[in-house]
Amino acid sequence: MKGTVLFGMNNIFNVLPINGDDPYECRIKGKILKDSIGAYNPLAPGDIVDIEIDSHNEGKGMILSRDERKNYFSRWNKKRKSPQTLAANLDLLICVSSPEIPPFRPRFIDRALISSERGGVKPLIVMNKIDQKIDAMVTDRLNDYEKLGFEVLYCSAETGKGIEELKQRLDGSTVAFVGQSGVGKSTILNLIEPKIMQKTAEVSQKYSRGKHTTCYSILVDISEGGKIIDTPGVRELLLYDIEELELQEYFPEFEEFFGTCNFSSCTHIHEPGCSVLEALKQGKIHIDRYESYIRIMDELKNDK
Repeated sequence: MKGTVLFGMNNIFNVLPINGDDPYECRIKGKILKDSIGAYNPLAPGDIVDIEIDSHNEGKGMILSRDERKNYFSRWNKKRKSPQTLAANLDLLICVSSPEIPPFRPRFIDRALISSERGGVKPLIVMNKIDQKIDAMVTDRLNDYEKLGFEVLYCSAETGKGIEELKQRLDGSTVAFVGQSGVGKSTILNLIEPKIMQKTAEVSQKYSRGKHTTCYSILVDISEGGKIIDTPGVRELLLYDIEELELQEYFPEFEEFFGTCNFSSCTHIHEPGCSVLEALKQGKIHIDRYESYIRIMDELKNDK
């Protein structure tokens, strides 16, 4: 029987059978799935799996295998020193940010954009709390994202402005929301589908241990059609498995200069005759985006 993973905690996964109404509480049968993936979590919300119903225990089952993913959104779990998939089989990744409280964090957005591209997911940047002051720096960065071809949507969960437009953007899709704590992601989700926060609270009460009550992603159907995967608020989004010379491929503003530097293995940091550095001097590349590139490059070097 095929089913969709709704969430997982402590190696127990809730799986909703396709064309079914009630989820099954499942464990992974054997170690084949765990060993073949080598990730912190072998399954994530949105994964399609084969399950075997336990005829002796009502509502229980075993997960036999996982279908190949269409795409995924993941991060590096620093504590576990392994990849952690937050959501799978998405139509859209929505990265929520805020302009002032908490402060605008373009570094987080840059990493989310890279992670979404690596996983094959289309991103949408949502600037929430537009009822707050949006200074020139924030506006400039958001304009640059749009210039680079990234979609940006403005809204306010406080006033409701832009929420209907966001709902229309979902339009029956499977969508994951990601954002740092405090940006208003939960408030937005509550406006779109109140049962998401209710369901999250129910899961926390049943499965959580100690203070880690929101360290999981959860998939919930939207009443108007589609599915939302709510991911936990995170302080940082760490990247992994990117070679130093590969990083430039995730910065579209560098693309027109590929192959024009003096050195074929140019890192675009210190080499003479670097076309990217020359474009930076001429203002063709945003200085703050370049700073993100430098910081991520340093992280990649230090991780080796």
